[in-house]
Amino acid sequence: MYDVKFTRHQNGEEMHENTAEAELSTGREEVLAWFDRYDRLVAAGDLDAMADMAAFPLNEVTDDADGFGIAGSCDRQKFLRQMREVVGGGADVTMQSTRQPTFLSPALCFVVTDTTFTVDGHEQQMRYGDLLMRTPEGWRFQTMVAGGWHGQM
Repeated sequence: MYDVKFTRHQNGEEMHENTAEAELSTGREEVLAWFDRYDRLVAAGDLDAMADMAAFPLNEVTDDADGFGIAGSCDRQKFLRQMREVVGGGADVTMQSTRQPTFLSPALCFVVTDTTFTVDGHEQQMRYGDLLMRTPEGWRFQTMVAGGWHGQM
């Protein structure tokens, strides 16, 4: 899935393609495990734990009612309000997702998700993207990109 064609230096030592590929493979596994955990928190309606997985302030990118792109910033309190409206903080939620991580670097990963989720019996399909960044504490999402969210912003 990854076609890594670079050599980089770490601590003055040259890293060859196979080392970089192994790092990205491990990173991919970490990112997918991160999403598994996040999905469990969504299903459980654990909004505070979901917010703990973010690097605030978040960037949010969507489109407006006229079809133009807009961007904004989101702090923890705003995120919790938005997720309360979407997830319901205790609603019956199921999700089926397919994710495609693309590493921009070993510490930055953009993930496109195609998902079908059901909240209290109402099914919806959606495509969205998240930029995750590796921090000393682990992966955190920092940017959310989705069409049709202008009402939330």
